[in-house]
Amino acid sequence: MDAPVPSSAPVPPASSVPPVAPVASGGGEPSGRRRLAAALWPPRVTRAQLIVALLLFVLGLGLAIQVSSTSENSALRGARQEDLVRILDELDDRTQRLEDEKARLEKQRTELESSSDQAEEARKQTQEKEQQLGILAGTVAAEGPGITLTVGDPTGAVESDMLLDAIQELRAAGAEAIQVNGVRVVADSYFTGSGDDMRIDGTKVAAPYVFKVIGKPEDLEPALNIPGGVVQTLEKEQATATVERSAKIVVDALRPAKRPDYAQSSSQ
Repeated sequence: MDAPVPSSAPVPPASSVPPVAPVASGGGEPSGRRRLAAALWPPRVTRAQLIVALLLFVLGLGLAIQVSSTSENSALRGARQEDLVRILDELDDRTQRLEDEKARLEKQRTELESSSDQAEEARKQTQEKEQQLGILAGTVAAEGPGITLTVGDPTGAVESDMLLDAIQELRAAGAEAIQVNGVRVVADSYFTGSGDDMRIDGTKVAAPYVFKVIGKPEDLEPALNIPGGVVQTLEKEQATATVERSAKIVVDALRPAKRPDYAQSSSQ
């Protein structure tokens, strides 16, 4: 007898089958990785974090410098005795060279200062010598103690040689500068004429003849008043001669500087 054929299993209703989850497409919500990246970039640094970072940088720099210095000191501590001696010798040599250079520069400065002082002293002496020669040559004015000799000639009896004798007596007594009626008298001065035609170096002068003389008054006045001297000689000719001492005599008549025609300096 044939077996019975089983009937097919019942099919569950469509309402009892669980739904399948949809696959997200490119246009949907962002994934978790994208949300994490968006939260981390760009970074948001607060002021406190910036200060902490700066302090850490400074601390690291200090540690690096200290390590470097320690390394150098360690290198010296680890050096051999011969190396240390060599380093000390080099330092001593360098110090000695610097001391020698310092001494050389100080010596050079002293020489320059001394040379400058000598040049200044030479310049002052040259100026003083120039003034002295100018006074003797009559090219510069002069002042100092001295006398004033005034010769009156009411009768016109005074001769040029009488005035020249007075000049010679004054020079012998130490006169350093002489002026007669506005004419500077120097070594090569000459007197000519007499009376109304008296001349000094070609310049006409008239009585009274006023001598302004710079020198030591105590020597100049006695030289004119010696027996048989200038004053007595003038008084014999009916002329008058008066001498006055003064603490300040001004001789301001000048002569032009004359260049010699033939004479030249022999100094090299």
